[in-house]
Amino acid sequence: MSADLRAILSQPAPLVAPCLLGWTLTHRTAEGKVAVQLTEVEAYAGQADPASHAWRGPSARNAVMFGPAGWLYVYLSHGLHYCANIVTGPDGEASAVLLRAGRVIEGASLAQSRRGERVAERSLARGPGNLGQALALTREHNGSDLLDDGPLILSPPPGPIGPVLSGPRVGVSRAHDWPWRYWLAGDPTVSAYRRGRLAGSGWRGDSQT
Repeated sequence: MSADLRAILSQPAPLVAPCLLGWTLTHRTAEGKVAVQLTEVEAYAGQADPASHAWRGPSARNAVMFGPAGWLYVYLSHGLHYCANIVTGPDGEASAVLLRAGRVIEGASLAQSRRGERVAERSLARGPGNLGQALALTREHNGSDLLDDGPLILSPPPGPIGPVLSGPRVGVSRAHDWPWRYWLAGDPTVSAYRRGRLAGSGWRGDSQT
């Protein structure tokens, strides 16, 4: 099964991204287990994509993106939130799918304790930083193999999912109009669209969010 899943993930990020909707990422910790079903994702195509962390080539930060498909790429965004990406494409060719939002389907009380008692259920994993917090992801999980029966497991849905929509990516300054954000139509856990403040300006700062 893991070989079949890795073959699916070894395709280019824009092809993999919509296929990941409905999949579940589960994290087992000493506190308990939280499982999030993915409802919104965003594709980044490595060195062919000016909005990707890997656009300028390998670095200490993005090295995991150049590894095998099915690995987890975790980075700290704006010094505040850990964001999670699933590495895609052939080994050695960096690309990844950012996990933008999901629905907590197991361990809701534990996710609530991590996110705060006043956070609405639909918002527990709504937004990439919130998803990372609900799953208790940190930089220590960077490079985890999601198909290796470890604490972090990625699994496909048991059956078909609802209609999928696509549109511009969120909050990036370059290639902001590429329709590589995918989400489940009408799902309340999908994050709000936010156009990058410097979109189209030619700004060369960090873009993948």
